[in-house]
Amino acid sequence: MENIISIFIFIHAIFGGVGLITGIASIVVKKGQKNHKLLGKWFSWSMIISSAISLVVARMPNHMNTFLFLIGIFTIYMVLAGNRALTFKSTKKTKANYTDKLVSGIMILSAMLMIAFGIIGLKQGYNQSILFLFFGCFGLFMPYGDFKLYSTTLENRKLWLINHLSRMLGALIASVTAFIVAGMHQDTLWAWITPSVLGTAYIIYWIKKTKGKKKLKSV
Repeated sequence: MENIISIFIFIHAIFGGVGLITGIASIVVKKGQKNHKLLGKWFSWSMIISSAISLVVARMPNHMNTFLFLIGIFTIYMVLAGNRALTFKSTKKTKANYTDKLVSGIMILSAMLMIAFGIIGLKQGYNQSILFLFFGCFGLFMPYGDFKLYSTTLENRKLWLINHLSRMLGALIASVTAFIVAGMHQDTLWAWITPSVLGTAYIIYWIKKTKGKKKLKSV
């Protein structure tokens, strides 16, 4: 069994590395161009595969880890929500469909579980449980932006881009965090939180820059 788990972890790390490289590269190249779209696809699939494998490993014997399992769902949500936001670029799509709401709904449930585990853990004296609260609150906030997009997409034609940027950058933050924690063996509270804090500041910068644009093209 351990040999099989080791293979899973190796494949998880390979796709995680590809996700990290393509994610950083997609930021460097010009947005909206062919290279950006291609890198975005590589990043999306790499992160989904890597995170999906982490879900399996986190439930294996001797590797049970509820926090990493929920972080895997969190990462998959970011990628899926970021790509679902692109579908609202077209004015032909006037409302969210079942898939859109399902992706957001699963994230809400996962975030609520994170918060619950965090509260219980802190009451029991586990300081690391603060991570459950931190990512749980953050994860609960993201679907709020989703439903805002779903209800006001025709009134605010910049929301789809704002959601796309913030979710994809969020997934990249998860990739960077995984590299620091697992790749560099820095499993500390600050190693988990710092990339999210710095990454959130970068996301806010891009949101303000996007809001400053006069007009976005629609299909």
